[in-house]
Amino acid sequence: MDAKVDFSEADDASRPSQTLRRGLDVLELIARRGPIGLREISQRMTLTRSTAHRLASALAERDLARLTARGYELGPKLLALAETARLQRPLTVLARPHLEALARQHLDAVNLAIRDDGRVRYVDQTHGARRMTVRSVVGEIRPMATTALGRALLLDESEAVWRKVFAEDPEAPRGQNAVLAWVARMRQFRDQGAAFDVEENADRVRCVAAPIREASGRIVAAISISSLPQYLDDARMAELVEPVTETARAIARELGWRPGATGTPPR
Repeated sequence: MDAKVDFSEADDASRPSQTLRRGLDVLELIARRGPIGLREISQRMTLTRSTAHRLASALAERDLARLTARGYELGPKLLALAETARLQRPLTVLARPHLEALARQHLDAVNLAIRDDGRVRYVDQTHGARRMTVRSVVGEIRPMATTALGRALLLDESEAVWRKVFAEDPEAPRGQNAVLAWVARMRQFRDQGAAFDVEENADRVRCVAAPIREASGRIVAAISISSLPQYLDDARMAELVEPVTETARAIARELGWRPGATGTPPR
C-alpha cells in the first residue's frame, strides 16, 4: 500500500529558508485577516491543511500568534518586539531621511511633530534651501486648531472632539460661525488626507501637513512643509498634498503601517 506523502512539507524540511518565508507570510496574513482559521490560511496561501497547521502552530508556540475560538490572531510577543523596535529606532531617527528628501526636493522647511497633552510639539525640522525660509524650534509647543500639523493630528477624531479642541484653543477665533466654518474645513482636510494652514498660526507662514500612522492605523505624528506665501501660493499648496502625504506614508511604513490599516475616522 502506497503511503500518501505531503511533498510540500518534505520540501519545506529540506529548505529552511522557504519554511521561514512561508511562516512569515502566514504571520502577515494573520495580521491582515485575523482572526483567521486554518482552512482560510491554507486556501489563501495555497498550502495543504497540514502545512498550514504546522506553520501556524510554530508561530503560536513562540507567542507570535495565538489560537482563539475564532481562529488565529497576532500574539503577545509581537507587542514586545514592536516596542523593542520602537526603542531601538525612535520616530525622529526613522523619519529624518524622509524629511531631508522632501526638503531637498521641494526646497522648503519640513517639520515633524507629535501630539503632546492637547497641543503640538515639534520634534524635528529640516531647513529649506531658499533665501528666506521658515524656522521652528525643536521642542516648541503650538496649538492644535490653528496649525496644519495639529489639524493633521486630529483628522481621525470625532467632530465633537474637533469642536472641543477649537473651543479650548486661545488663538482660535470665537463665535458659532467660526466653529462651523472650522469644522467644515476639517471635513475637507479629512477627505483629502492632508491639512492646510494659510497664515492662521503665524503671519506670512503657510503649511501643508499630513498624518503619520503606526501599525494599527492610529495617527501618532504628522509632517508638514512650511514656507512663505511667495513660495507657497494656493496652487502650490494643492500640488504639495501628494508628496507630503506620500512622505507621511513612507514614514508610516517604517512604523509597521500597511495600506488597509488606516483607522476609521469617527463621524
